[in-house]
Amino acid sequence: MVETRKSPPREMDIVRPAAARIYDAFLGGGHNFGVERGFAERIEQALPGIGGCYQENRAFLRRTVEFLLARGVRQFLDLGSGIPTIGHLHEVARRRTRDFRVLYVDNEPLTVAHSKPLLAGEPRADILQADCREPEAILRSPEARELLDLRRPVGLLMTSVLHFVPDSDDPLGLVETYRDALVPGSHLVISHVTGTNAPEAVQVLADFYAETSDPLHPRETSWIDKLFGDFEILPPGTTDLADWRPDPGRPTSASDRYRLLYGGVARKSVDARIPVQPVSGG
Repeated sequence: MVETRKSPPREMDIVRPAAARIYDAFLGGGHNFGVERGFAERIEQALPGIGGCYQENRAFLRRTVEFLLARGVRQFLDLGSGIPTIGHLHEVARRRTRDFRVLYVDNEPLTVAHSKPLLAGEPRADILQADCREPEAILRSPEARELLDLRRPVGLLMTSVLHFVPDSDDPLGLVETYRDALVPGSHLVISHVTGTNAPEAVQVLADFYAETSDPLHPRETSWIDKLFGDFEILPPGTTDLADWRPDPGRPTSASDRYRLLYGGVARKSVDARIPVQPVSGG
C-alpha cells in the first residue's frame, strides 16, 4: 500500500504543454493554447493518425460510463480528469439520468480554472484541484463529502492518468489504496498507454512528452493488469480500448494502427474486504 504523503502544489505553467490541454487540443476543444496545438501538430506529423488514440480514449470513457450507469452506478470519481468538455463524464451521465454525481479531480491549476465555469450550471458535478497521489486528501475533501457517499458503490475512473505517475510514486500501491477505500459493488475503470503492441511508436510519443510538464511512463499490458488487484475484471476483460465493447458497426480508425491504449473495467465483489474506516459521505 502506498504511503500517504503531501505532494507539492503544482505551479501554473503556460510555457510547456500540459497533458490535459494536449488532450483537449486533440479532441478539438477550445481550452488549450498555441503551445499545445503546435505540440499536437508535431506529434501528428511524426505519428500520422495518432489523434485517433486520444479520440478512442474518450470513446472508451463514454462506453464505460454508459456500462456503469446500466449497472446502477450513479456516483463517479474521475481522477486526472482533464477539462470536462467534448463529451466528458457528466455529459454522458446527463443523457441517461438526472440521478448522478460526478467529482472530477485534476492537479493542474489552469485545467481546474477552465473547468469551474464549465461546471457552474451543473449542480451534480464539481472539480477538485488535487493530486491523485494523495488519496486521503481527495476522499476526505469537502467536495467529496458534499457530492459523494462513499458508503455506497462508486465508479472510480483512472483513464489516461496513471501513465503520468512515475514508478517512484508506486502507482500499484496507489491504486491499491483507492481499491481498499471503495465499498463492495464499486467499479474501477483504467486506461493506460502501453508499448506492448507498438514499442517504436510509443517511444516516439514518450520522447515528445518528455518536453512537457507531464512526462509519459508507458508500461506493459501484464503490468497494467496488476492494477485491478483482486477486483473481478468484467467482460470482455482487459484489452486494447478499441476492442472494449465497441460500438456496433465501428469503422476501422487510425488508432487501430497504433494500439497504444489498454484497459478495462473491474468490480469489487460483495464478499471483498470492507474498508476498516470507510470515509462517510455528506
